[in-house]
Amino acid sequence: MNRIPHDFYKLFTSKYTEYYMTFLVAIYDAMEQSYSVLGLTEKECRAVMNERIASAAILWDAENYDEDGVFLTRSNMASVCLKHFEDWGWLKQDYDETLNSYVVTFPEYSQMYVELFARLLDESDSQERESVLAIYSYLYTYSVDAEKNNEILKSALNASKRLVRMLVNMQDGMREYFDELSRQKDFKGIQDVLVKEINNSDSRKYAILTTTDSFYRYKEAVRELIVKNLDENEARRRQKERELTALEPGTPPFVRCSRAIGLCDEAADIMFRIERQSDVIERRYNKLIEQKTVFAGRAAARIRYIMQEGADGDDRTAVFVSLLGRSGRKDEIVEALAERVGISAPHHLMSPDSLYMRRASGREEFAPRAVEQESGAGPEEMDSFILKPLYTRREIDTFRKKNETDGVFRVNADTVRSVEDLEKLFFVWQEATEKAESGGDIELGEEQENSSGFRYSSLTIRGG
Repeated sequence: MNRIPHDFYKLFTSKYTEYYMTFLVAIYDAMEQSYSVLGLTEKECRAVMNERIASAAILWDAENYDEDGVFLTRSNMASVCLKHFEDWGWLKQDYDETLNSYVVTFPEYSQMYVELFARLLDESDSQERESVLAIYSYLYTYSVDAEKNNEILKSALNASKRLVRMLVNMQDGMREYFDELSRQKDFKGIQDVLVKEINNSDSRKYAILTTTDSFYRYKEAVRELIVKNLDENEARRRQKERELTALEPGTPPFVRCSRAIGLCDEAADIMFRIERQSDVIERRYNKLIEQKTVFAGRAAARIRYIMQEGADGDDRTAVFVSLLGRSGRKDEIVEALAERVGISAPHHLMSPDSLYMRRASGREEFAPRAVEQESGAGPEEMDSFILKPLYTRREIDTFRKKNETDGVFRVNADTVRSVEDLEKLFFVWQEATEKAESGGDIELGEEQENSSGFRYSSLTIRGG
């Protein structure tokens, strides 16, 4: 930390930060593939950056000035950037007498940042899959290691913690998509959210985790290795305790045996922590699957809502037509609109060519037709087509008379006491609605909930 220069962080405040990151990663990759011991020459660094500049989408017709006021062009951008990297401390410059030129290398603090840039710019990064396999690999390596080095177990614990953090980040990202989806008011917005959710890095990580050769398979293998290593560690500890009783205190063998017992205790503690992390990983993973299902359900619900209600506020015509269809003065409003606008044809909310057809106001006359005989239909086949009513006519009439007062059927908080009562109430309402033209009066009130937990609307039926 003390060796980081003061101007080191200028890279993050520049408008060319993305290009600087790309150039540094390219130089770092070229340096790893180079045969030079000291590093790359400045000429080689400029050549690497020029390759990236050729493929970069920079609008050179505009005025491009860097932080120091230097005008950038396609020909001088590599030299200017290289000078910035050396002045800011991202690259270290040394003179090589053998090559008779300056060579550059990455300091230790700069190397850590550049490796992070490489992971951020790499879209095919599969660190999440490596984390699952790394836990298994570390535990297996410890099981076959003759020295039983506890540093291997510490690496396994760190890998499990990284996997937990990755799952937490995926859950946070899913919650952000939940919020973004709920704000969408049209199909285009929902489509954009779904496409972004499908193509983001978290979805690719989720796809890798759900494959059978990664999470599910190695999750069980990790548990088996933990149990195996714990049993072997306990047996090794008991053996060392028996050996300790036969040794003289203060001697080198006694000290080594005591240290081995302490290492066994430390190994057991680390493996128990790995086991707890595995439980957390499984819970997080199951929660993530549940969130994916809920997200798909919310997307479908939002689409159904827009199909029924229309886009909110974006299309004023759709809102007007929706309000017109609900108004009781529809014909009067349409006639007034026709007089003012001067439309050439009568306005129809639903035309014969519409997707949905309205139900005719009158009923069709009954016209009996002869029943066609179907060959090969036995009694067993016919039984499957017979509709069996839930309740008899007498049961429904008894329920209605039970809640009638002076010929008026009223629904209150004490009407429904069971699921059967709720279904009978539906049949009473359905029958009254079908006979509404006979003179009956139906009134629907506010929704209420009784002590039994049933929620329904208050209903009053007069006559009929």
